[in-house]
Amino acid sequence: MKLIVAYIQPQRLPSVKQTLYEAKVYKMSVTNALGCGQQKGYHETYRGVDIEVNLLKKIRIEIAVNDAFVKPTVDAIVRGARTGVIGDGKIFILDLPECIRIRTGETGEAAVG
Repeated sequence: MKLIVAYIQPQRLPSVKQTLYEAKVYKMSVTNALGCGQQKGYHETYRGVDIEVNLLKKIRIEIAVNDAFVKPTVDAIVRGARTGVIGDGKIFILDLPECIRIRTGETGEAAVG
């Protein structure tokens, strides 16, 4: 089992969701996040004062998958999020040692679904 964590541009979320549904990946957690990478933010002027904005809006997607779904899930996220411009995002794949479904008590791969 793996936990896939992806940071993407907010406007790419509908596209990523669509490609994940096409790849038969229906379960995910989505949260708003702030961060920056190579983009390094930007400068703007507010009331005559120069302000550096270096934490940009991002979307964090977390998906727990069984090993057979890792590659299709990652490929779907890349297809949906890629624009070819700096700031498209990052994907992290982490080992998931255990999963427990609270409702039924199932554990392991059966709990991930």
